[in-house]
Amino acid sequence: MRVLHFFKTYLPDTTGGIEQVIFQLCEGTRRLDVDSEVLTLSQTVTQAQIQIASHKVYRAKQAFTIASTGFSLEVFDQFRQLAKSADIIHFHFPWPAMDLVHFASSHGKPCVASYHSDIVRQRALSVCYRPLMLRFLASMDRILAASPNYVSSSRILARFNDKTTVIPYGLDREAYPEPSTERLAYWRERLPARFFLFVGVLRYYKGLEYLLEAVAGTGWPVVIAGAGPEEANLKEQARQLELDHLIWTGRIADEDKACLLQLCHAFVFPSHLRSEAFGISLLEAAMYGKPMISCEIGTGTTFVNLDGVTGMAVPPADSPALRRAMGQLWENPALAAKLGANAAHRFEEQFSAQRMCEQTVQVYRDVLQGS
Repeated sequence: MRVLHFFKTYLPDTTGGIEQVIFQLCEGTRRLDVDSEVLTLSQTVTQAQIQIASHKVYRAKQAFTIASTGFSLEVFDQFRQLAKSADIIHFHFPWPAMDLVHFASSHGKPCVASYHSDIVRQRALSVCYRPLMLRFLASMDRILAASPNYVSSSRILARFNDKTTVIPYGLDREAYPEPSTERLAYWRERLPARFFLFVGVLRYYKGLEYLLEAVAGTGWPVVIAGAGPEEANLKEQARQLELDHLIWTGRIADEDKACLLQLCHAFVFPSHLRSEAFGISLLEAAMYGKPMISCEIGTGTTFVNLDGVTGMAVPPADSPALRRAMGQLWENPALAAKLGANAAHRFEEQFSAQRMCEQTVQVYRDVLQGS
């Protein structure tokens, strides 16, 4: 079976949660006789075709952006050519330009769409996009959502209950590097014995401004691993709050991320808007057996992190509530250890890459068989 994945960004240019999901699907379904390829856009195309692990990635030159949405003229022809040899097209929603390519190509292939998120920020533009979006989703043979929480809270998905299947995202522990003794020693020398950890791209919906307010005056060490468009604003806020107990690492390599996940006391993930549809970083924390703090925003964040079981869920954009939850984990190491153990157990039961890949391939087969 040949599957073509189509999304606006991909490795190595960007390393977000959706990119990680696509990577896991491409690699994990190979043993299930699926040959996957990825078509994406790139702002700086030096090679139109590259190899990522065991799958091919085709990159079209991004010509311009509108409301954070990349567009490309050459991707239309590339998509047509690649679709000819695919048995199934796997779209990754949302990306309005993708919808246009889908309809303009008239490819006639069975289609699956992973519904990663509602459109949250560009609400004014989404009014114009809505007819195309609904037509696109209606044309899919199957829609995949990552959590029952998101299905029940999304007004858009409510229209397509009859064709929506919940398949939680999953990760492969073996795909993560085992930190060397030297690298672990490097971080131990530079970090406190206990610290809170955040890992992710510093975007508007990550709620980090509320995390900074929450730790003001506490002295709790917080490591913020990642870079992104909000970095300058956050560092200025930290300066004004006189937060000298924050450690900013910038974008880090996978081995360094594994070190930080292994060494941290707890993982804090204050995303406060529905743009955070799941939280792959939460999955990583659970995989490493860490207690988590997240916000209840009606998405997959509190499907991964069950309040009182694997960590704590607090109201969004609520710095005092965030501070109280962090204080409980900081002052009660036994509680933190118990929640972390529960998180690791739940990860093994619900969120393995093998489980995600097997369920996704079954959807592919059902679609090809017309069932």
